[in-house]
Amino acid sequence: MHRRIIVPGALGAASLMLAIPASAAAHSPGAPGIGDPYYPAYGNGGYDVSHYDLRLKYQPATDRLEGTATILARTTEDLSRFNLDFLLDVGEVRVNGAKASFTTSGEQELEITPKKPLDKGSPLTVVVRYSGVPSSKQAFGFTSWHRTPDGGIAANEPEAAAWWFPSNDHPLDKATYDVSVQVPDGTQVISNGTLQSTSSRLGWTRWNWRSDQPQATYLATLAVGRFDLTTGTTEGGIPVVNAYSRDLGANDGAARASVERTGEVADWLSEYFGPYPFNALGGYVPNTTTGYALETQTRPFYSPRQFANGSNVSVVVHELAHQWYGDLVSVRGWKDIWINEGFARYAQWLWSEHEGEGTAQELADYTYASHPADDAFWTVKPGDPGPENQFDGAVYDRGALAVQVLRNEIGDDAFFTVLKGWPAKYAHGNASVADFQRYAEEVSGKPLAALFDTWLFQPSKPDAPAEGARSLSKAPAVPVQPRSWRKIAATNDVHAH
Repeated sequence: MHRRIIVPGALGAASLMLAIPASAAAHSPGAPGIGDPYYPAYGNGGYDVSHYDLRLKYQPATDRLEGTATILARTTEDLSRFNLDFLLDVGEVRVNGAKASFTTSGEQELEITPKKPLDKGSPLTVVVRYSGVPSSKQAFGFTSWHRTPDGGIAANEPEAAAWWFPSNDHPLDKATYDVSVQVPDGTQVISNGTLQSTSSRLGWTRWNWRSDQPQATYLATLAVGRFDLTTGTTEGGIPVVNAYSRDLGANDGAARASVERTGEVADWLSEYFGPYPFNALGGYVPNTTTGYALETQTRPFYSPRQFANGSNVSVVVHELAHQWYGDLVSVRGWKDIWINEGFARYAQWLWSEHEGEGTAQELADYTYASHPADDAFWTVKPGDPGPENQFDGAVYDRGALAVQVLRNEIGDDAFFTVLKGWPAKYAHGNASVADFQRYAEEVSGKPLAALFDTWLFQPSKPDAPAEGARSLSKAPAVPVQPRSWRKIAATNDVHAH
């Protein structure tokens, strides 16, 4: 007979283990990043958001923002804790109706611990009450909130959301949005999607905007100030809302002469990329000192500086092209930025051809000849530029050059099939450069690995192709500068954040 001796301490430990359900013991914290090697702290693991409901109050005079964010999501693993990306001051968090504990960590992490662990596949409702002064907050040494003389703006890439709402801040987690903002009477609110309603009471006006198709967090925008709004429709029936700060000064006319052509440009782009993918359209030009533009979904942001030298429809073409390449189909990881910028720049080349100011091939020839082999331009790899070069001019120009080389290699029929088919194939989702290569090979029936490697991934100037890229091998040493070149070059800093 064997006697089992139970030590009292061990008995206590064993009893404790028995008291913890096996399912609870398996729960663990969600990752503080979504796994993007360029930006390890961006996004979060463990859940997938389906909708953001943002109910805000903003005072332009003090830049104070108060808000309640209701986030609808579903867990993708067993969670004991999860993170949101956020910078403002949090007063209360509730998870599925119950108060949750929270703390902050890192540059922008809001760590939330629910009262009860969350099982994988469970619906999740998170309510965050918060307030603060967005312009006073920095992360990673900068701010993505821009003060203006009459308000403030959230618009930046690859991040802007953390300055005005808590989120899973990475393009991999798209969601729909309701944005409701209360501001003093006489002040306007601009956001994405369609304006559902406005109502005034006791000196305050509430603006209600809705984006009912999936949208990445960095593509969500908020602008508060004194704007002049114009409305219209495209030939295809899409409602257009444009907005211009009332104090744009000398840039006002040029800005309007450019952005008011938004509907025309979208209709034109649909001939190449397929039907316009959303139910709203427009653009806005606030009185900001920033120099860039951004493809905020359905309603791009334009700096007044984009129009300092006169009208420039080319920048409108660029940002609207992103509605297909970047917004409808978003990057899988930020290293895939070529799919966004190479094709938006190439759309500008197609517009140049449309306007009779230089063909896409002439622009490719000029780009190739303008950079000698020892130019640092060729050391940037558009297919994987690194975070330090993500918005380098080479990603745009060398990126568009690679698109022209692809066109010449597979022929116009296959190329324009790819151009239109790609947004349809990955609509409202995410895709990588490797995905694009495979798709182009499927459509064209040609192996393209060598072409992609040479033009997107080698840190050196490629030899001009002996065949296919017609003019690159036959062009004079210094081709004539296409007439559109200066207009296109003026947009080179559109994302110089």
